[in-house]
Amino acid sequence: MAVTVTTRVEKDLAKAIDEIAKQEGMDRSTIIRRFLSQAVRGWLMQTALRKYEEGAITLWQAAEQCGLSLWQIIEEARARGIRSPYSLEDLREDLRAL
Repeated sequence: MAVTVTTRVEKDLAKAIDEIAKQEGMDRSTIIRRFLSQAVRGWLMQTALRKYEEGAITLWQAAEQCGLSLWQIIEEARARGIRSPYSLEDLREDLRAL
């Protein structure tokens, strides 16, 4: 079910949105919905990958937070140069435990 959200924007932003809508052959609301959807997905991805890199969550949890598969989030992390928080010391501890 759709929910109506109302907000105010600067005239310049409204003008830019209208121009984009015209170029795309869409109405203002459709363009705004697309922009919001892209922005939310981008924010979720950025936040989840930052938490992963900090070691706060696993890669699997990051994928779940973004609504992606594990392989999709791995590819996204690779593309963004995100490094695993798994350190050499972590490896040594795991090997000692074995």
